[in-house]
Amino acid sequence: MASEKELSDFLRSVEKRAFKRSVYHVRDDEAALDIVQDSMMKLAEHYGDKPANELPMLFHRILSNTTLDWFRRNKTKRALFSNFSDFESGSEDGDFDLLESLAAENDTQTTQSAEDNFASTARVEDIEEEIQNLPARQREAFLLRYWEDLDVAETAAAMGCSEGSVKTHCSRAVLALSKALKAKGIQP
Repeated sequence: MASEKELSDFLRSVEKRAFKRSVYHVRDDEAALDIVQDSMMKLAEHYGDKPANELPMLFHRILSNTTLDWFRRNKTKRALFSNFSDFESGSEDGDFDLLESLAAENDTQTTQSAEDNFASTARVEDIEEEIQNLPARQREAFLLRYWEDLDVAETAAAMGCSEGSVKTHCSRAVLALSKALKAKGIQP
């Protein structure tokens, strides 16, 4: 049984990644925040008494289901109205910035030139754009496997599909990202 502190620590540890994952799916910061908050509330309300080691799997499944519910509710609205924010290159107002996060983790003594800094920023934006362009299931499998660092079995459980499907989705996502990024001149 997870203690209140274990549950709180777990939620704090996944909030930024869950938010970014939701933004990739729904492409709307406010909706993504609502989805993450709803998922956290559902986990705390319905599964707070589960062992701490089961919380990650439960949370990822709840987050996936909550995201699917959001798409179902907004299906008609999206069919009728175009969301022009989908065409923007990136959000400068968001609280979570991947580049700042990477810079903090790689806190090195070297400084980048303005040209290198711009190139690095452009590469990250290109990668994020190409991830958003992936089909929904490929994007979900890719993010769970490589962003959330889940193994194949955990990803399959979170997505509600077979391990073979996860491998297929991930393989196709990596291939599509590789082709798209090479076309933009970004080499691994």
